[in-house]
Amino acid sequence: MSPAKSSIVEDDAAPLPARANPDLQGHDAAEKSLLDAFNSGKLAHAWLLTGPKGIGKATLAYRFARHVLSTGDGEGGLFGDAAPVDSMYVSPDDPVFLRISAGGHADLKVIERAYDEKRGKWRTEIVVDDVRSLGRFLSLTSAEGGWRVVVIDSADEMNRNAANAVLKVLEEPPKRALLLLVSHNPGRLLPTIRSRCRKLTLKPLAESAVVKLLLGENPEMPMSDAEELARLSDGSIGRALNLEQVGGLALYHEMTAILERLPVLDIGAVHALAGKLGKAGADDAFHTFTELLTSWISKHIRDLSTRAANGDLESWLQVWDKVNHLLERTDAVNLDRRQTLITIFTILETA
Repeated sequence: MSPAKSSIVEDDAAPLPARANPDLQGHDAAEKSLLDAFNSGKLAHAWLLTGPKGIGKATLAYRFARHVLSTGDGEGGLFGDAAPVDSMYVSPDDPVFLRISAGGHADLKVIERAYDEKRGKWRTEIVVDDVRSLGRFLSLTSAEGGWRVVVIDSADEMNRNAANAVLKVLEEPPKRALLLLVSHNPGRLLPTIRSRCRKLTLKPLAESAVVKLLLGENPEMPMSDAEELARLSDGSIGRALNLEQVGGLALYHEMTAILERLPVLDIGAVHALAGKLGKAGADDAFHTFTELLTSWISKHIRDLSTRAANGDLESWLQVWDKVNHLLERTDAVNLDRRQTLITIFTILETA
């Protein structure tokens, strides 16, 4: 049996996985767009839910799936027995909510990366075997007389063969079938998939919303920590929770202490940090740190671009390319992470 996916690798990265989360924060406009389409009786058969990772796209997908499957008659409010509603909220005590949360609703199919039993870890992509049964599922009559819903989380992770299999379904969708594709980076999807979906873009959460969610999950958290995590998360509660879990604030403070002394490089501090992040078992901390570092470089480049500092800007764009290439190579061929970090700070020193 495969283990349950850690919530921190899901789109929402909240303590509750998206399929079991009854609440949605900061996306009233997106919810209204889906509800209006459903209530009109002219619901598009496929939706592409896009936006930065960790802002609630998967939570919205499951929220809409629960609402659609709760109608039972397969029609929107204006054309069914019930009057239109202004919220997709379904109580956690509702039988539909409970079956979806447990992964046991006969009219819902979820496609996501599978667990590799042989290697003892999650696959890095969605393969064609994961979507092979999609056509058959949608060809069946609804078990409860209404809709059949598919959630793909995330569509970015489909390899070419899997994407082509999904495309065949999108080209000839059956009646009362709804596909919800979660995508952090829609540019990675086949253009033909994008063209057959109605796109709904979710915006990053406001810092105040991230603070509220953080304090709701951890009331004991100091307000100053919540506010700093919110600033670093770029509107993603998922990223904020990840940072909290792996000690991201402490890593950020160590990083900025080194960067603020540049062009004088504190070799001792760099080696100490590299030793800590390069050791076995520090994978999460290493990746969190490199995300913080590349984010810092990105913001520095944006700041330079507003000041028309062309010479400095060109130099830092080269730094950006070098750092990202080195990090990609480190992951691809298992380079020594300790040496990677030392090299990166040396590149920053020369900039």
